[in-house]
Amino acid sequence: MPANLAPGTKAPAFTLPRDGGGTVSLADFTGQNLVLYFFPRADTPGCTVESKAFSALSKAFAKAGTVVLGVSGDPVKAQDAFKAKHGLAVSLASDESHRMLDAYGVWGEKSMYGKKFMGITRTTVLIDRDGRIARVWPKVKVEGHADEVLAAAKDL
Repeated sequence: MPANLAPGTKAPAFTLPRDGGGTVSLADFTGQNLVLYFFPRADTPGCTVESKAFSALSKAFAKAGTVVLGVSGDPVKAQDAFKAKHGLAVSLASDESHRMLDAYGVWGEKSMYGKKFMGITRTTVLIDRDGRIARVWPKVKVEGHADEVLAAAKDL
């Protein structure tokens, strides 16, 4: 995780294409808490479980003054299909250029079964109402994670 994501630092600005068309920017969430959960690929098992967990808690996040946004490198079309297939209640953004993923330190070399490749490290970032990093969860384990993030959001 880059040093610029230390708690209390300003979150890196971004503008990305989003599900359903249009764009989404960090500035859109001024005055609200924001959860950015970075997931490797739409419609894969872990990413589906994680996205469904955040979706199931979307009303509780809203009650805590917090918006949830999932981000991956998938094209918007793939994210729209993923969202529709699983009835997701959270918004999804696409960073095919990897600029925002680089800025948040979640794009890099990974390895699986002895093969090295570039990809997204499953990470969650909680940003406070002032656009500052409140907490970072690197290398997320999906089980129970959305609940843990919700508890942290309620404490802001």
